[in-house]
Amino acid sequence: MIRPSASSVLGSLRTYTTAPANRPRIPLPRARQRGSPPHLLTLADLTPAQISFLLTSSLTFKSLAKSFSPNSLRNSLSARTIAMIFSKRSTRTRVASETATKLLGGHPMFLGSQDIQLGVNETLEDTAKVVGSMVDGIMARVGEHSEIEALAKHSPVPVINALSKLYHPTQILADLLTLHETYNPIPDPPELWRGEAQSALYRHLKRSVDPLASLRGKKMAWVGDINNIINEIMVTVPRLGMTLAIAAPKGYDTVDPAVWARVTEAGTEGSIILTNDPAEALKDADVVVTDTWISMGQEQEKADRLKAFEGYQITNQMVESAGAKPDWKFMHCLPRKPEEVDDEVFYGPRSLVFPEAENRKWTIVACFE
Repeated sequence: MIRPSASSVLGSLRTYTTAPANRPRIPLPRARQRGSPPHLLTLADLTPAQISFLLTSSLTFKSLAKSFSPNSLRNSLSARTIAMIFSKRSTRTRVASETATKLLGGHPMFLGSQDIQLGVNETLEDTAKVVGSMVDGIMARVGEHSEIEALAKHSPVPVINALSKLYHPTQILADLLTLHETYNPIPDPPELWRGEAQSALYRHLKRSVDPLASLRGKKMAWVGDINNIINEIMVTVPRLGMTLAIAAPKGYDTVDPAVWARVTEAGTEGSIILTNDPAEALKDADVVVTDTWISMGQEQEKADRLKAFEGYQITNQMVESAGAKPDWKFMHCLPRKPEEVDDEVFYGPRSLVFPEAENRKWTIVACFE
């Protein structure tokens, strides 16, 4: 495994404009320049306290909508428009973002690669300024990470990274929420009164739930390719008290220097194990994670990648023979292909993949709100 040498961003439309006096506040990361709005480009830019705040908010919205009524949520995006600038196709991120916006009373405006001039006949700077002048927030799914950075640099409104080649923050927020619900199910909410349900439930959860406590001391094992998902995990979960073991085949095991720089900056490199042996990564694992071996844009490499990743398919026999914890869980951000994980694991009782997918919505609601 190759280690490179080591050579803001809570996007809240509500706090960017106005916030009610009774709403819990948490300091935002320092903006990149004076007067610029807050953005969410990677969880590496958030403190553990800010990540905990987002997870508690996500639990609040999910509990209100499911246990009481979606009408219990404040329409914090009423008369506001969120632009969904997606240069890559999407299922979960698009559905989660659009339904999250509607749930908060806003209007989602989907702008696909065939709809606007993004980076084709118009620069990213010009697109950010033009679109940003007409909407209240931007959710952008791009190629290179430099594209989301350019949008954020020039946008007059908050920008959230819906996926870039380097990072995928909203996916990992959903993963963390799913793990918390698995290890520490939400307690029964108190009696709520009409008109103050959201604030009352948040205060109750703030007193009774620590979303990060259930994660501390756990070991997460990644078996697969080095991509934006594991990059985001690398810069996040070790800071939350988890151990992370990463197994990738030789030739596909290089960690991006920019990612490793964030790891060393946080001082968490001692909590990360890098190996080419899946069994080493899986030993004592509480959570097993994998993802596609062939990302969008890598289709021409399919034959070579399938050969290189032989022996990396997640099966019960593989995980248990490696000595994972008896109650290990499985996660995958989807879409899944059978060569990555077999049906017995994917559809089995250890799998968290479908709650994980649903939680994309609730964590994005928290980011938008």
